[in-house]
Amino acid sequence: MPGLIWITRARPAADATARRVRDLGFEPVVAPLLNIRTIPDAAIDLAGVGALAFTSANGVEAFAALSPGRSIRVFTVGDATAAAARAAAFADVASASGDADALIRLIAAEGPRIRGDVLYPAAAEPARDLIGPLAGQGVSVRQVAVYETVVTPPDAALLACLPQLAGVLLHSARAAAALAEALDAHPAPHLVAYCLSAQVARPLAGRVATCVAASPDEASLLKTLPR
Repeated sequence: MPGLIWITRARPAADATARRVRDLGFEPVVAPLLNIRTIPDAAIDLAGVGALAFTSANGVEAFAALSPGRSIRVFTVGDATAAAARAAAFADVASASGDADALIRLIAAEGPRIRGDVLYPAAAEPARDLIGPLAGQGVSVRQVAVYETVVTPPDAALLACLPQLAGVLLHSARAAAALAEALDAHPAPHLVAYCLSAQVARPLAGRVATCVAASPDEASLLKTLPR
């Protein structure tokens, strides 16, 4: 029987991950710990904006649902987010191909060529601050909350099958924190968490074994799964 891999990220991204996991010979169990909701009354003001910065595909999708603006230059944290931006009809997209620090470096390097502010369509509780680090390098950033992440605890049926899981995939620190809370009530010492980055793995310290991807992208994350 194929090993069961719990996929915790929000849909629809979870479904794409499930297909990749199945292609590797595992049986995906899609049970998101997070759900994404666009903030319908988010005020998008593009006056004086010279570029957009996205740290996730969720930000891209929420912004695209709220604003028709597609001609503005876009900077993304990684290649998957860049692909989401292109799919949303943005034409001028540059990827940092890394993490938030790589995105900050990319925007800072391009700062003199950005005519106007950088608008950061973010989560209501963003995992990373872009305003402070970039302000110190002379780049003006405005942040607007365009979506919120809602934690969805695992149900009793999933908790009961924790001992049968070959592992759990974690793409965000917030999902890892939700998992850590669940494990405090339902310990699973034999569970292995496969994490996108060291930051994602941190909330699970002392609860389960963790494997961290060599770089913060899904291709690297899936390479951590046992062969």
